[in-house]
Amino acid sequence: MRALTFDGTTPRLARNHPEPTLQPGWALVHPTLLAIDSTDLALVKGRIPHRGVFGHLFVGTVEQVRPDAGGGEQIRGRRVVGSINIVPPESDLARRGLGNHAHERRILGLRHMDGCFADRFGIPLHNLIPVPETISDEQAVLIEPLAAALHASRITRIEGKPYVTIIGDDPVALLSAQLMTRLNASVRVLGTSPQRLALCDKWQIKHRAVDEAGLRQDQDIVIECTGEAASVARAMQMVRPRGRIVLRSPVLPTPDAESTGHGPNLTPVILNEIELLGARCGNMSEALSVLSRQPIDLVSLITRRFRFDDAMEALRVASEPGAMFVVMEV
Repeated sequence: MRALTFDGTTPRLARNHPEPTLQPGWALVHPTLLAIDSTDLALVKGRIPHRGVFGHLFVGTVEQVRPDAGGGEQIRGRRVVGSINIVPPESDLARRGLGNHAHERRILGLRHMDGCFADRFGIPLHNLIPVPETISDEQAVLIEPLAAALHASRITRIEGKPYVTIIGDDPVALLSAQLMTRLNASVRVLGTSPQRLALCDKWQIKHRAVDEAGLRQDQDIVIECTGEAASVARAMQMVRPRGRIVLRSPVLPTPDAESTGHGPNLTPVILNEIELLGARCGNMSEALSVLSRQPIDLVSLITRRFRFDDAMEALRVASEPGAMFVVMEV
């Protein structure tokens, strides 16, 4: 079968890759649409130490289910998406509803597990979620980032009509803006890409270049999506005393911080009693439910479409400035 693999140096579209072997309780999925995002590009650049088949965003059809997987008959042949965190059910954190934080978890196509960029791949049956007929493949393939944006928008309380600033213009930032606008919040997006910020005009969401925004400590909530230390410092200068900052990405040190061993100065968190929250993965079932009820624009985040046979060109286009999601038809 075909599979997009990474050997630690170079991505390659293999055309005679071995078929996956199903583990107990797993299903075999044939993806119909795949999406490349910034995490996949980070892997190709060597920032994520994964080897083998990569890829984690998919919508597909269940072809086969292990006989020992309960409920397999009901889901065989159905269109599905899947949670990317593979967690042993017996994990202590899994039993407490915190499986996404389990130390022993594997991550589809990113950590200790082959991914979905292939003609077929295996995944635990309990990770699969049926897709309603009203949701298209183009929407379904982006449910995971929508779930992350939904989690970021819900992790903090929305009271009255708060002022919300979202720093960054990546897909999760843009999806968070759409979601929070519907929660009676006054939302603005600060970014650097004119192409991405142009989507905010389409959605009637306020936006401006990040370096043009004032630092008046008047925002109730700031969602920081870039992972840059300078942006975290900017967030602390924008949020009001006893306001909230949600961090969506791991904070990368500045060049000076790398040499000194220090990250961003968090003194304002203490002086202004700022509430600092982290937000990572969300619940994909909840995201599917929200998408079924609300007109959230996911399709505009797709930059280009390719056939899977053209996966190498798709990777190249996905790495171009301004690109968001590049999808591949299998």
